[in-house]
Amino acid sequence: MYYNQKFHRSRYGTVSHDWEIGVDMDKLRKDRPAKAQKMINEKGLGAILCFEPDNIRYLSSAYMLYGMRDVMNDYCFMPREGKVHLFDLASPAKRITCPWLEGNIEAPISLYHGALPPSTGLQKEFAKQIKNLMIEYSVDKMPLGVDLAEITMLKALMDEGIEIVDGMDAMMEARIIKTEQEVDLITRACVISEAAHDKVARAIRPGLRENEIVGLASKTMLDLGAETAVLIQTVTGPRGIPHSHCPSDRIIQAGDMVYVDAVAAYNGYRTCYYRCFSCGKPNKYQVEAYEKASMWLANALDTIKPGVTTKDVAMGFPKAEEFGYKNEAEAFLQQYGHGIGLGQWERPIISRRFSLEHPQEIKENMVFAVETWCKAEDNSGAARIEEVIVVTKDGCELLTTYPADHLISCGTPGSEIYV
Repeated sequence: MYYNQKFHRSRYGTVSHDWEIGVDMDKLRKDRPAKAQKMINEKGLGAILCFEPDNIRYLSSAYMLYGMRDVMNDYCFMPREGKVHLFDLASPAKRITCPWLEGNIEAPISLYHGALPPSTGLQKEFAKQIKNLMIEYSVDKMPLGVDLAEITMLKALMDEGIEIVDGMDAMMEARIIKTEQEVDLITRACVISEAAHDKVARAIRPGLRENEIVGLASKTMLDLGAETAVLIQTVTGPRGIPHSHCPSDRIIQAGDMVYVDAVAAYNGYRTCYYRCFSCGKPNKYQVEAYEKASMWLANALDTIKPGVTTKDVAMGFPKAEEFGYKNEAEAFLQQYGHGIGLGQWERPIISRRFSLEHPQEIKENMVFAVETWCKAEDNSGAARIEEVIVVTKDGCELLTTYPADHLISCGTPGSEIYV
């Protein structure tokens, strides 16, 4: 069983010190754009233009408030040779806080996700700004990779005679193999999420609401240094069949199954980390559901090593019809794997829906989450388990360490955890 696999543990704390190295942030800032620039050249691009916040951080190491991530006000530009240029609303402050960008920081020209109308003509000024940079780096005759952008902004770039191609593919390929520093940061994020799970396990009892679990887990993660609590999926009792993927204000009852995905972001790096509990002693149907989900997860994790493919891993998952779904499209996310890093979903994606026909090779130092789901046959709830792993030379190691070898009972007299 996968519970006997090795655990990968972080050596250091969340705060930098002068007396131990911790994560070498300077190396991280250099390695990430270097990997991206290598991919830009391999893809035959002249430069890349990124609006997607995780790509911006990967290239520039500049921080963007999570509440501003959907405004599309910031962007960055990287040529095939040369330095990254950041366009940020706080450009005067960023010149002080981000000296590694060597002053290549300017104010953005943006429609702010449509808040300003195209009649302002700002999209034309933006396109000229980017065209001038391409001319400066002698790549104006080459394709510009763009990860995502407003249609108006893309059209303005094309009106300037710039050839636009897919830039997200290059960035995802650059981000797929994690550096030592990235693995360490993801591990620390998992440590923070683990603490949230323990707080939740000790709080579960009849009368607690799902949204209260969200608040408890969020506070725990923020107290321990998370940048943000990205997502706390909390699903209890019959709300877990089918998986609703969101919390409510449902009140937990004795006999409910409870599963929680405590997703933290630490220095930008994410977790995806389900654990499942029962409120009171579980019945035989709940134990059976948990054991099935555990077996499916074990099948997947025991397959993972360099050289196998996502198809090989996905073959360890049951077919959609075998666990109560109509087809693989509707069952997508139930038996599932996804890369994790600065983004919540990175490459590789592992699912019977896609991986059987479009397999991707598993390589050393990939980091991804694997998750399974199974309903209890009495419809009292469902089991959901998830682990984050790093691929090693001969297998994988777990970055998630909170116990998952059995369904933990909580919150009523005689339970395993009753505080």
